[in-house]
Formats: sequence, structure tokens, C-alpha cells
Amino acid sequence: MNQKELKELIEFLIEKDIAEFELERGDVKVRIKRAAEHSTDARDSRYLATSAAPSAAPETGVVPAAASTPAPAAAPPQAPPAAEEPLHTVRSPIVGTFYEAPSPGAPPFVKPGDAVETGQVLCIVEAMKLMNEIESDVSGEIVKKLVANGQPIEYGQELFAIRPRS
Repeated sequence: MNQKELKELIEFLIEKDIAEFELERGDVKVRIKRAAEHSTDARDSRYLATSAAPSAAPETGVVPAAASTPAPAAAPPQAPPAAEEPLHTVRSPIVGTFYEAPSPGAPPFVKPGDAVETGQVLCIVEAMKLMNEIESDVSGEIVKKLVANGQPIEYGQELFAIRPRS
């Protein structure tokens, strides 16, 4: 795989908004991972890993994807409306993939403006082929959904902002 092919691949992944991609072709292995748009980290988390030709002890080197195009500029995050009371944030208890609905094509569990009760299912996080229901730990109103459907999420990542009921 040459530099031109890598550049085209990265541009395609950015265009299709794909966060993580891995390709293995013969003795070459490529893994590209884009930073989440809400990250304040100045470093570019995309990288390219290549393997040397198979030998007794294959080596893996990490080469920065410097020739790639930068990720699209993230829109400045909207500040929540001037809140009289602080918003409660529901965070992911596990690493996995966020799903807003019980199945493809089904309506989401909750959407902004919905009232929720403690223990109500807000979303599903798939981890190792297991579907984990994430429940609200407060009663209140959903103010904002902070992740996109199908997006990979990290432990502790913010999922929902809820205005607690007084």
C-alpha cells in the first residue's frame, strides 16, 4: 500500500465519518483511528501501524500519519441554555458501541425533551457482543444526547445531560 492509497483511504474515512478502521493485506496491516470531535487533546490520535515481512520475530513500528489530511474542524460545542440548576450527566460505565434504540429502525429509548425516571433505560452499549442497558440514575428531563448512534464510546464518556427534577 503506497502513500497515495493511504491518503485516499483516510479521505474516504473522513468523508464517511468512520471513526476506526483496520485493514490487513498480506504482510501489511493498517489501523486508522480518529479522535472524537469533542476531544480537547491537541495531538492527532490517528496512526498507521505496519508490520515487517514475516520473520522469526516480526517487529511492529508506529509511524505517524503525517501525510494525511487533518480531520474536519469540529463545530464549537453549544453551551446548554443558561441553567438555573446544574445538569446531571449520565456517563458510560463500560467501553463499547452506543445504540439509541433497541433495534435498527426502532424509535430511540429517549430523545431531548423527554421526561425520565430513575431506572429507565436510556440506551444500549454493546460490548463484546453483549447488549448492556444503560439506565438513568436520576429523574428529570433529557436536555441533550451527547453521542451519535453507532458511535464507539469510552469508559466514563458523557452520554446524556439531564435536568434533574426538583
